[in-house]
Amino acid sequence: MRKFIAYFLLIGFSTVLSAQGQWNYNEHPAESGWDTTKIREFNRYIIDSTKVTGLVIVQNGEIVFDYGDIRENSYIASCRKSVLAMLYGKYVEDGTIQLDKTIEALKLDDVEGILPVEKQASIQDLISARSGVYHPEGYPGGMQQYAPERGSVKPGEYWLYSNWDFNVAGYVFEQETGKNIYDEVEVQLARPLQMEDWDRSLQQKQGDTTISKYLAYPMWFSTRDMARIGQLMLNRGKWNGEQIISEDWVDEMLAQRTTYQEINSNVPVFRDTGVNFGYGYMWWLFENMGDERFKNAYAALGAMGQAIAVYPEINVVVAYKTKAAYRRVNSGQVRMNLLLKAAQIYDPQF
Repeated sequence: MRKFIAYFLLIGFSTVLSAQGQWNYNEHPAESGWDTTKIREFNRYIIDSTKVTGLVIVQNGEIVFDYGDIRENSYIASCRKSVLAMLYGKYVEDGTIQLDKTIEALKLDDVEGILPVEKQASIQDLISARSGVYHPEGYPGGMQQYAPERGSVKPGEYWLYSNWDFNVAGYVFEQETGKNIYDEVEVQLARPLQMEDWDRSLQQKQGDTTISKYLAYPMWFSTRDMARIGQLMLNRGKWNGEQIISEDWVDEMLAQRTTYQEINSNVPVFRDTGVNFGYGYMWWLFENMGDERFKNAYAALGAMGQAIAVYPEINVVVAYKTKAAYRRVNSGQVRMNLLLKAAQIYDPQF
């Protein structure tokens, strides 16, 4: 038995005893349906083919595999947008944020101005990446190289992943609620989920206000705290018996607003990756996958290699990231491969 445990420590499993508020570890994952050969192959893939610095796989609320430093806080890139979507829920439901309110009604403007047709975009359009506003981004990371000409599409007609939309969605959240985004992360998520590594002092907005007045809201999390966000989503907003986010809002975030066909057409980088993504409210939706393990799955995704992926059919959460300070980037295909391979280690009776 000691040999068995030592072997799994070498390939990424941990037998650390958990205390209250800490993750529990599954010490015998093979007995729970995890293929040990695929585990070894996955571990080797991470080492040889990725720049990942921390990764966890969680099933039934227990860590079954970890890799790297899962305690270190670092930049999670565009996963921030999915976190913001979660914060929106309580304020949409109590009427503080009205999703049909337009840019014009919000009295928003920007450095180069906003066109009359663009001013008709609603908050719902912003959080669905369907605003039709292609104003330059003051914080890069969108896909505006694929944008139609400004003013050529009406709000709601066309999907494009644009940081202008997402940064404005953050500004609107604060304007309408009177709350700071990072304070709300702490109140709505970090404290209730008993995050082990959350540090409010690390969180700071960024952006070039000579390009756009709307700043981004980068976030820093540890990998194991990212997994808590995924577990909360998997639990349909519930944590230790408490409803942190309403089930209705979880459903709203994950309702399809854009099909994978439209995304693959509008942004060619997603074609032929092995993953077909649709889009909800700032969450990516797995579609047309042909493997039951990915049925109803969804993810928060970030540049360089950051992800929080949830696989409801197998009760699994995967979180991984690549520390931005190292300036090492995983290719888009590697990021997709990680999402596929992690779930495929589990060998259910499908």
